[in-house]
Amino acid sequence: MKKLILGFCALFLIQKLSAQSLEKMTWFNEPEKWEIKNNSLSMFVTPQSDYWRVSHYGFTVDDAPFYYTIYGGEFEAKVKITGSYKARFDQMGLMLRTDKEHYIKAGVEFVDGKYNLSTVVTHNKSDWSVITLEKTPPAVWIKAVRRLDAVEIFYSFDDKNYIMMRNAPLQDNTPVMVGLMAACPDGQGFNAVFENFKVKHLPDERRLKWLETHK
Repeated sequence: MKKLILGFCALFLIQKLSAQSLEKMTWFNEPEKWEIKNNSLSMFVTPQSDYWRVSHYGFTVDDAPFYYTIYGGEFEAKVKITGSYKARFDQMGLMLRTDKEHYIKAGVEFVDGKYNLSTVVTHNKSDWSVITLEKTPPAVWIKAVRRLDAVEIFYSFDDKNYIMMRNAPLQDNTPVMVGLMAACPDGQGFNAVFENFKVKHLPDERRLKWLETHK
């Protein structure tokens, strides 16, 4: 009986730890209007806000809403995003960030009347890659997998079939702020909805390899 009770307690603890509570996350650049309801975060994105460093445009901005939690080691983060994009460069998605000079943001960005799957990788300076969508999807799922010193970014239209959109470096053995980002560099704000945000711990690959050779 004692073993059974301990087993139930362990199962409860695992379930508790695996669930990402939106209420316990932290704002960086909190927007004026936001709400959490039914495991969903909705916000009105702050006008004239963005994340970008130096390259191409010659300016640095670090003032868009970012709602995050902190994870060490290796993990998988996933979210469903829906936005009422209006102005050029309206965007939303996941962001992984170690500091103001090192971050990755990935999601949907509205450019020249088209929806784009967009990734910005910043290591002192920012770069930008896009995949233009010919049709407007009702929603997009974005997934980031951090393994060792790299992050793989995937997108999906059904939360079943995921396609890689970027593989980028990110320093390993360093805690990461991971969470929900939206920006509105040119416009007057838009409504953004993030649903079912989850972060799942992944076992460290180096340790697994070490264990294989030290049985």
